[in-house]
Amino acid sequence: MSPRKIAIVTGGNKGIGFAIVKGLCEKFAGDVYLTARNITRGQEAVAKLKTLGFNPLFHQLDITNEESVSAFRDYIKTNNILIDVLVNNAGVFASPTLSMGEQAEINVMVNYFGTLKVCQGLFPFLRENARVVNISSSSGRLLRIPGTDIQAKFKDPNLSIEGLNKLMKQYIQDAKDNTYQSKGWGENAYVVSKVGLTALSNIQQKEFDQKPHLNISVNAVHPGYVDTDMTSHKGHLTIEEGAKAPLFLALNAKLKGKYVWFDCRVVDWDGPAPQ
Repeated sequence: MSPRKIAIVTGGNKGIGFAIVKGLCEKFAGDVYLTARNITRGQEAVAKLKTLGFNPLFHQLDITNEESVSAFRDYIKTNNILIDVLVNNAGVFASPTLSMGEQAEINVMVNYFGTLKVCQGLFPFLRENARVVNISSSSGRLLRIPGTDIQAKFKDPNLSIEGLNKLMKQYIQDAKDNTYQSKGWGENAYVVSKVGLTALSNIQQKEFDQKPHLNISVNAVHPGYVDTDMTSHKGHLTIEEGAKAPLFLALNAKLKGKYVWFDCRVVDWDGPAPQ
C-alpha cells in the first residue's frame, strides 16, 4: 500500500475547500488531492496553487454521481492508496427561489447523500489513525430543527445510517407534500441537510469505535460565515479563516465524534448556539 501519506479534499477548487487544500499543502506531510466536479475548474485551481509553490494532485469527483465516485474509488484501489485525511467539503445551498420540495431534494441529495456516497466509497481505504472531517455548518445544530419529535429521532442513540437515510428521504417527501411545517422540520432545507450530515458524523464515529484498533476519527465542523459564493459573498470571514477549524481537525486535534465551531471550540450539537 501507499507509503506516502494521502489527504483528499472534495469540492476543492474554490472557497473554503481551496483554502483547506492550500493549508494541507503547507502543513501536511504527504500528497494532497484536490478533487472537483468540473475538470477545468479543478485543474485551474491546481495550476493556481502551483504558482504559489505547492504541488497538489487532481482527480475529478462529483459526489452526487455514482459513476464519478466509483471511478475515484477504483483509482484509489488500483493505485494501492491508503487515505490519512478525508475532508468532505463539497456541498451546495439550493436557491430559495425554488419550491421547498426542490430545495429539499437538492440540498439533501448533495450535502447528505453525496457525502455519504463518498464515505461509502472511500472508507475501506482509510489508513489506521485516519481523520475524517465533515464540513457541516452552524445550520447543522440540532436545535435549528424546531420539532421536538424530529429532534428526538435524530438524537436516538440507536439511530443507524440506514435509519438516518430513511429520515432524510422522509423529509424530502414531506417537503414535496407540503407537510414539512406541520411535521416540525422547519423552514430551511439547508438546515435539515446539515443536521443530517452532523448526525451522520456521529454515527460514523460510533461505528469506527467498534474497531478501536483502527483509531479513526470523524468530526463535524462549522467553518464560520465565510465570504464565498455559497454565502453570496456576505460572509465576514476569509476562506483562510474558514479553513482554520477544518485544518485543526485534519492535522492536530485528537477529537472523535465532536461538533467543532469555527474557532476550534467543541460545542454541543444538541445545545444552544455558542456565544
